[in-house]
Amino acid sequence: MTDAVLSAPVATPAPDRERLAAFGFVAPSLLITALVFVLPLALLLGVSVLDPKGGVTSAHYARLLGTPYYLGVIWNSLRLGLLTTLIAFLVSYPAAFALARARGPLRSILLATLFLPLAASVIVKAFAWTILLRSDGLINTVLIAAGIIEDPIRMIFTQTALIVGAVNIFLPFMVLPIYTVVAQLDSRYAEAAATLGASPLVVFFRVILPLTLPGIVAGVALVFSLSVSAYVVPTLLIGAKYPTLATTIAKAYLLAREPGFGAAAGVVLLAIAIIVVALSALLSREPK
Repeated sequence: MTDAVLSAPVATPAPDRERLAAFGFVAPSLLITALVFVLPLALLLGVSVLDPKGGVTSAHYARLLGTPYYLGVIWNSLRLGLLTTLIAFLVSYPAAFALARARGPLRSILLATLFLPLAASVIVKAFAWTILLRSDGLINTVLIAAGIIEDPIRMIFTQTALIVGAVNIFLPFMVLPIYTVVAQLDSRYAEAAATLGASPLVVFFRVILPLTLPGIVAGVALVFSLSVSAYVVPTLLIGAKYPTLATTIAKAYLLAREPGFGAAAGVVLLAIAIIVVALSALLSREPK
């Protein structure tokens, strides 16, 4: 009798019941995600193809993608994103190594200088750059006082001011992902490669760079997505002479009262961001 009881199979929950319980735990987050993200994007897509007179139309996309002016606007956004990302990477990569190799109070100070700007809003930082770069700003005042220039240099409302301001504002989003990876990098890999006869350039391109690629990809995706869709930075630092997709969307909704065209520009901007994220995911995927 005892042997029969011990040998009886133990009842296990049915797989369907486990799936149902798991779905019950996940369902609230899925609902919130659908309401907060999926539904607004679906509405945006719907408005972009909606004809004010009723029906469906592609006129908004034809106007956006078939007009030289708006193609230039798209290029302005891409150019801003590419230049900001490239310069931010060139500055951030060695800075991340310096930050990772710093020790003691120096590392704390460097991390504080990196994190503190994130506490200020983009508007505050963009306004700070307008104060620095204007004709009677700090930079021109110092240059004139030092005798380097006689008359103020026009810095504000130029493409240089836009790129410099954008790089400064979005730089922490490039440094942090790269620093996170570099801080975990084992220096013995480079030492082993050097011991085997590899030159410093070979060590960098064949060992260090591939190992830090995940941080680079994450930083590039973050900075490009933020800069290509920036609205406050180009508005304050260069104005209407450098129209971007973000400023075009704002004008379509706030001034021209063309929600369909603004939605189409938003969908194009969203598509650019999705392409960047998808490419980043492919690049960061480990080879099998």
